[in-house]
Amino acid sequence: MSAQLPSQPASVFGRRRTALAAALGDTPALLFSGSQRARNYPANVFPFRADSHFLYLAGAAIPEAALLIHGGRTELFVPPKDDDDPLWHGPTPGPEHVTRATGVDAVRSRQELPAAIAAAGGGASMATLPSADPITRFDQCRLLGRAWPGDRTPGVDGLDPVDLGLADAMIALRLRHDEGALELIRRAVHGTTAAHLAGMAASRPGRFEHEVRAAMERELLARDMTTAYGSIVTVHGEILHATTYGNELREHDLLLADLGGELEGWANDVTRTWPVSGKFSPTQRALYDIVLQSQLDAIAMVRPGVRYRDVHLAAALTLARGLVDEGLLRGDPHALVERGAHALFFPHGVGHLLGLDVHDMEDLGDRAGYAPGRARSEQFGLGYLRLDRDLAPGMVVTIEPGIYLVPAILQRQALVGPFVADGTFDPARLERFSDVRGIRIEDDVLCTTTNPEVLTAAIPKEPQAVEIAVVG
Repeated sequence: MSAQLPSQPASVFGRRRTALAAALGDTPALLFSGSQRARNYPANVFPFRADSHFLYLAGAAIPEAALLIHGGRTELFVPPKDDDDPLWHGPTPGPEHVTRATGVDAVRSRQELPAAIAAAGGGASMATLPSADPITRFDQCRLLGRAWPGDRTPGVDGLDPVDLGLADAMIALRLRHDEGALELIRRAVHGTTAAHLAGMAASRPGRFEHEVRAAMERELLARDMTTAYGSIVTVHGEILHATTYGNELREHDLLLADLGGELEGWANDVTRTWPVSGKFSPTQRALYDIVLQSQLDAIAMVRPGVRYRDVHLAAALTLARGLVDEGLLRGDPHALVERGAHALFFPHGVGHLLGLDVHDMEDLGDRAGYAPGRARSEQFGLGYLRLDRDLAPGMVVTIEPGIYLVPAILQRQALVGPFVADGTFDPARLERFSDVRGIRIEDDVLCTTTNPEVLTAAIPKEPQAVEIAVVG
């Protein structure tokens, strides 16, 4: 049995399990850690990342494990050790060590799980959440007698009421982070900050994106951290989720780096955009200043009771004003935002929840991101907003506005045509900004009882500070 045990006190996880059990009442709950996936043959595996709900309650990353909460007790079921484990993997923690580290009542063999399920009333009465991992989901169906579709998309539509009760209880717990969660998010920030500073310092004309990525991710590896998601390090900032790193950095390029560290499952998510040469051009600086002001205006709104959708619209309004000032749009900024014209340049939402997942609880779909009674807009741009809840102390959200010149959007006649026809947008005006592809600025922000706390504030984003960090 391989296992990564938590660095935090077992009491952190005990309090979370107690709160979950109180919310569920007499309903037993079963959470699965997930499987370790083979890259091509069984002994060559991908790094294991435990399911976030399991990790939240147990803190331990143990493949093929299951956590049963029932009758005032918590039992952890782990796979039996193989005789040759010590040869290949070295000493592994025994049941007593795992019990002390996690605070569970007992650690038992995974082989005993079917009998424990039957003793707790059977699979039909047990609350669980379908894993995003198809191997684990198949295992869940077999053990619990469920028939979830094999191609399940993120979300909880179609789940049994008992499972929906568990989903809602987990959402209520994880929306507002406790001190244990915030401690690890803050600790991860140190690595993420070092990574972005290293990326700025490594950027020079003639180097390649993968060289900058290597410099950044090295800072995480040096701190025994990993990335919270696939790093985006690209001169093509208009590609929102760029996943290749082969482009050479040129003198007049902007480099967009979206990279966040992960520590014991807890994530950061930060984007910075900087000039490869160490100096913004006048047009780059003009659009960068608009994005920065949009971000600052949005961050200032991260306060208890504020609807996150309104944070997004405030960011969009600042962007619209700036785009009008630069001649990229025409009209009243409020009317432009109402019509969605700003989304020609800012097509995504202003951010999302952050926690154990970089898009926290997105496996539960809009049930987690949207408050009851709220639904996604059908308007282009606004429809991509991942979060529409009222903010509360303890929530951590990203604030990440941007301006992008995306050919696939700006040449989409059905989308652009009405704005061209009424003079709101003239594609010819884009020529002046030919040295800008995409600019995004993103920070992780904690909602407190008073002013917002920018957890990632140490990473430079003021233009002069960014230029100094690049030049050295």
